[in-house]
Amino acid sequence: MLFPDYRPRRLRQTEAFRRMIRETTLSVDDLILPLFAIGGKGVKNPIPAMPGQYQLSLDNLVKVAREALEHHIPAVMLFGIPEKKDPLGTGAYAKDGIVQKAVRELKNKVPDLSVITDVCLCQYTDHGHCGVVEGNVVDNDASLDLIARTALSHVKAGADMVAPSDMMDGRVSEIRAILDDNSYSGIPIMSYAVKYCSAYYGPFREAADSSPKFGDRRTYQMDPANSLESIREATMDVEEGADIIMIKPALPYLDIIYRVREEIDLPIAAYNVSGEYAMIKAADKMGWLDGSKVMLETLTAIKRAGADVILTYFALEAARILQS
Repeated sequence: MLFPDYRPRRLRQTEAFRRMIRETTLSVDDLILPLFAIGGKGVKNPIPAMPGQYQLSLDNLVKVAREALEHHIPAVMLFGIPEKKDPLGTGAYAKDGIVQKAVRELKNKVPDLSVITDVCLCQYTDHGHCGVVEGNVVDNDASLDLIARTALSHVKAGADMVAPSDMMDGRVSEIRAILDDNSYSGIPIMSYAVKYCSAYYGPFREAADSSPKFGDRRTYQMDPANSLESIREATMDVEEGADIIMIKPALPYLDIIYRVREEIDLPIAAYNVSGEYAMIKAADKMGWLDGSKVMLETLTAIKRAGADVILTYFALEAARILQS
């Protein structure tokens, strides 16, 4: 089809036409809102690198969760900031840990909102790594039991879904087994299956106080240069029992989202991470771009690449616009 017989502009002339032939539609149903829980009361600590995001005590966490539900956002993802840390991250799987308390509070006060929990040790270890450290090495197999115990403790508190983000080999099967053995076979797992060792996580590490105290996470998170490896990682987690496969970060890895979507027939999630959020907010503040329009374009691009679910700090902001 060539000009003048084919004129693509014919179907771009009106908003009605554009809506009629739109191939990708962004919906509130696609969004998950990450939230940071911290102890105390009346706490709303601003996160400097993430304008509009806060560390929230449980009373304020409930307020934001209620607003999310009012805007029909289906779920939140919980991260916790503990009062104390230790080498084994015991606060991650403690019955009275910050995430466990937050889950109980949310399920009590906002029962219709789905609560997903991030399962990792990095916020709770004094060394900041995602597993047990022996010398200066993260011991994969020694970490699996603690990660599984963390997931189980979240579910016992009332979590609707767990999301392991540690990138230890074999952790999905370990979590599936402990949940099944404790009569929680109906709880789904959203696996951070394809998680790259990315510089885009910087603002999150400030928010969650989770930066490693030595070295980095290149020995367990993926090399940004690798693409084929994403299929191996995703396939492994599918075989171990994952119900949703996540790619993280989202925007710099749209090709990976597309590739995994083509290979895997499970729902695909993508995490629009803190660095992506911070860049748009900073450029908007400087007047260099229209933050709201870029936000919606970015989220649409992530969905167009193949994501069924998007975890994003923009969730509330996007929901207000989508529903206006």
